[in-house]
Amino acid sequence: MQKTFVVVFAFCTFFCVKAQDSIPTVPKLIYTTEPLKDNVVPVIDGTVDDQAWGLVDWSSEFIEREPDENTPPSEQSKFKILYDDKFLYVAYRCYDSNPEKIEKRLSRRDGFAGDRMAIIIDSYHDKRTAFSFTTTAAGVKGDEFVSQNGDNWDDSWNPIWYTASNIDSEGWTAEAKIPFSQLKFGKAKEQIWGLQVTRLFFREQERSVWQRVPQDAPGFISEFGELHGLIDIEPQKQLEIQPFLVKQYDTYPAETGNPFRDGTDFRLNGGLDAKIGITNDLTLDLTVNPDFGQVEADPGAIALDGFQIFFQEQRPFFVENKNIFDYEFANGNDNVFYSRRIGRSPQGFPSLNDGEFVDVPNNTTILGAAKFSGKTKNGWSIGLLESVTGKMFAEIDNNGQRREELVEPFTNYLVGRLQKDFNERNSFIGGIFTATNRKLEANLEFLHKAAYSGGIDFRHSWKNRNYFIEGNIVTSHVTGSPEAILRTQESLTHLFQRTDASHVEVDPNRTSLTGTGGKINFGKVGGGNWRYETGGFWRSPGLELNDVGFLRQADDIRQFANLQYRFLKPTKLLRTANLSVRQSSAFDFEGNYNRIQYDFRGFINYANNWFTEGGATHKPRIFTNTTLRGGPRWRFSEENFYFVFAGTDRSKKFNATVGYVNSQAKQDNFSLVRYVLRTRYQPFDAFSLSLNFEYEENPSKTQYITERDFSGTPRYILGEIDQRTFITTLRFNYSINPNLSIQFYGQPFISRGTYTNFNFVNNSIAKDLSERITIYNPNQISQSVEGNFLIDEDLDANTDYEFDNPDFSFVQFRSNLVMRWEYIPGSEVFLVWSQGVTGLGDPADSLGRTLDNQIFGQKRDNTFLLKATYRFVL
Repeated sequence: MQKTFVVVFAFCTFFCVKAQDSIPTVPKLIYTTEPLKDNVVPVIDGTVDDQAWGLVDWSSEFIEREPDENTPPSEQSKFKILYDDKFLYVAYRCYDSNPEKIEKRLSRRDGFAGDRMAIIIDSYHDKRTAFSFTTTAAGVKGDEFVSQNGDNWDDSWNPIWYTASNIDSEGWTAEAKIPFSQLKFGKAKEQIWGLQVTRLFFREQERSVWQRVPQDAPGFISEFGELHGLIDIEPQKQLEIQPFLVKQYDTYPAETGNPFRDGTDFRLNGGLDAKIGITNDLTLDLTVNPDFGQVEADPGAIALDGFQIFFQEQRPFFVENKNIFDYEFANGNDNVFYSRRIGRSPQGFPSLNDGEFVDVPNNTTILGAAKFSGKTKNGWSIGLLESVTGKMFAEIDNNGQRREELVEPFTNYLVGRLQKDFNERNSFIGGIFTATNRKLEANLEFLHKAAYSGGIDFRHSWKNRNYFIEGNIVTSHVTGSPEAILRTQESLTHLFQRTDASHVEVDPNRTSLTGTGGKINFGKVGGGNWRYETGGFWRSPGLELNDVGFLRQADDIRQFANLQYRFLKPTKLLRTANLSVRQSSAFDFEGNYNRIQYDFRGFINYANNWFTEGGATHKPRIFTNTTLRGGPRWRFSEENFYFVFAGTDRSKKFNATVGYVNSQAKQDNFSLVRYVLRTRYQPFDAFSLSLNFEYEENPSKTQYITERDFSGTPRYILGEIDQRTFITTLRFNYSINPNLSIQFYGQPFISRGTYTNFNFVNNSIAKDLSERITIYNPNQISQSVEGNFLIDEDLDANTDYEFDNPDFSFVQFRSNLVMRWEYIPGSEVFLVWSQGVTGLGDPADSLGRTLDNQIFGQKRDNTFLLKATYRFVL
């Protein structure tokens, strides 16, 4: 089967290359602007009737892009651009034959709701990155930094600019004023910038553009038209200082006798953020004692496989310009830089005596951080981040006597990133370097003293960027005490102690560990209906990145091949659709053939804008090195997986998505059933509500529990688990005006697991499940008064070993209610009320009873926070 796939893939590749050697190019449009004269500037009120706009002509060559590319749009649009020494001015006219149907939905900044226009400016003119400024018919602004030739849109970028809109008898109009200080460009007599203007005609979900971008184009920014006429404008160096003040009041259930949990806390905090334009291309961001109090809580999650859970970065300082520092070197979330390591929860925990109470900080204090980043006119992308976190102490109370114990050391983090464009911006080569250095003390010798990583990456595109080859390599080196390096060797990421692994072994005397990783792949991303990609990646056994990066598993080699067909022209039945197949396989560095799988995916967007997506996966071979946590290689039974989702038109005021996921392994080794319902309702323009439900059943006959010794032989104990998880997420947004909004986020999360049919590993790689495990018979297993399970494996009436009852019921509720007021551009007030409760329920209870007892019936932790910022623009 695998050979057949390779032959078919090779044939398709050859056919696609030969059939599309000559790909027509689209003529570039040019808009030539003019400077304002006699200091007469337009008033930004959205009416476009100022005298100043008469200096230039309207440009109205808009063409439809979605759904029916290269046809006249349902409603035409036009725009004008002017400039002076400090600002770029833009005017829009959006015709609409039914102005009463214009969708003027309010939202907070970057809500991107309703009818809207956007100007997207590639001021670097590198054909890969751009700055996007969106104005909606309701006057809401949205702004994004665009990278990866349009594949990545980062709405965390919040420049200072001005906009307004107005609805009249012909449709709607808008104006925007964009300071040159918020754009990046080099010195030149005349600036030549990439330019695109787009419109979303919301009720038809129709997108039109000024510069045509074919549906089979290899990217978005590389296809832009050009803005000419910017003569003798001077780069504006940015200088912004933003102090903040935070008042925080916490309430929580008091704990009898615990002096650290008396029921209330009050904190007053302050800090400073600054943005300094070193040059117009490069910016220095500074933060002192940053506060992230208004950041939304992480979603609930539990991982029975033992691996760390990846959470998205939400803190503004680290999110802005995140794309420059990204270095995804393999697949998934693996990254040389994972900013959530900075300010993480303390990794140590103090030793306590009976009757002692402890107060451990939730997070490590970031004393200060600086970020130097940007892109120069000649194609250098530069990123340098330095951050220092302070010592963190747990405070311990023993009958009024207090002492402190270090739980996180003084740590310095350094990340450097560099890329250079060349070959007319069709290629780049770059590198990254990270360093983590800790000032360790005796009780924290289990941490690495130092961790370093470095890498080189490249990408080359040709034939109008339709074809590409890219790759990267990473190396890491960590040092520390023998205890620290032993801990790394035996961690779930590495498992050097695996009993059947001959290519790795634990060395308790090592004081360093070195490894490599990387990726190479090539493919076709544009031109015609076909797309394909093939390649592979590796992570050596000694690769370790988790001091300031993210690495889930080392000792892994993977190969993959993807083939996709895209339907580019709409029909009477559908707007767009695509079908894809994928094959992948996995090995380890000992040469074990661990996995092969085949995937099929499809997506259809119907003519009425409803959609369906689905897929299926066949996994005839599944081996893992991690399931038994240091034991031998483990085999899972053959698996078949499929999913289907369907949804209504997302432009309607009420829309919904339903989904079903099903996975089933042979011999009922394991299974997964998941039901999903997502709804969104906007009863009026200022208010939107979404409510999402997810219920999952995930039983398995071989869920790992623990390891015990039996007569000198390790026993890997498993059990049949009945795991059920329920998640509900509620969000609403009420926008009083474009600059004042109230948002709510709430999520109860419940996961319950009960175990039966305890068993132990017999032959971990046997194909038949009955040979792979042996189930304890009733005479071998009993339960103590305390609830532990006692095993008399040899039936001699003596307990050979025991283990804890693994049943669990994890309960969590988190919510945020945030009022945000941007009282002047760039300056904000946040009023936040956060609630939370985390606990353990009774596994014997139903999910409904657990929800009632542990969430609705419990007193919750409350945080009330007031944060005010003021941005000085100098």
